Amino acid sequence: MAGDAAGGVTPSEYIKHHLTNLTSAGEAQKTIVDFSVFNVDTLIWSGLVGLLGLLFLWLVARKVTSSVPSRTQAAVEALIEWVDEQAKSIVHGNLTFIAPLALTVFFWVAFMNALDLVPIDLPAKVLEWTGLSHSVHYTRIVPTADVNAPLGMSLGVLILMFYYGLKIKGLGGFFHELFTAPFGSNVLLMPFNFILNLIEYLAKFVSLGMRLFGNMFAGELVFALIALMGAAWTGWNFTSVALSFGHLLAGSIWAIFHIMVILLQAFIFMMLTLVYIGQAHDKH
Repeated sequence: MAGDAAGGVTPSEYIKHHLTNLTSAGEAQKTIVDFSVFNVDTLIWSGLVGLLGLLFLWLVARKVTSSVPSRTQAAVEALIEWVDEQAKSIVHGNLTFIAPLALTVFFWVAFMNALDLVPIDLPAKVLEWTGLSHSVHYTRIVPTADVNAPLGMSLGVLILMFYYGLKIKGLGGFFHELFTAPFGSNVLLMPFNFILNLIEYLAKFVSLGMRLFGNMFAGELVFALIALMGAAWTGWNFTSVALSFGHLLAGSIWAIFHIMVILLQAFIFMMLTLVYIGQAHDKH
């Protein structure tokens, strides 16, 4: 399990272990794409932090007061107003669903990203304390560092783009735009328009998910590399002490910096969701 780096596991094995998900097949996925395998840890942790986010907002809503608000209430209200303003400025249409969606996306992604601040070997220690380490050999608690979660969310955004495109423009208008933008309605250019629009939709879908995944995966990898410095302890000698000090210093600096990354990636994913849905409302 994680935490065995000091117990005879090589650095490459330690990092590989930390980057392996707990799957429904009971072993690491062997191919890049395999729809028969589910990453159980990603499903569990994304669901748990989603419920935690809902619980947090519910607790804040329970204590809402019209008098002097608490700091938490003031912060949440400011965030809600800011998201609403962003939605109004980007999406020109009914925001009854879209503004709450943007807020949900921001909270959910931020909460999932924040799991990267949990010490990388702590989940393994918890499994050892609870006696589950013999049956659960792998676990990754950062859902957004698993490509399946970000791409799953971006697929949801893609479906909403199609939904609002059809709803706002109608079936005829949607397909007319699909074959006539951006080069016009010339029959000879229609195949090129169609191909370009398909590529645009695919690029939005892939880039939205991969941007979030790439940043969070890189952050998780850096945390694993920093953890290796602390796992290199061999006794009270200069090398071990220096590496342990470097581990604490680098870990603290990276954790502080990573707080900004966590919030920034949640903000970017939310804004791009609004931008893409806003584009689906626009007629060309």
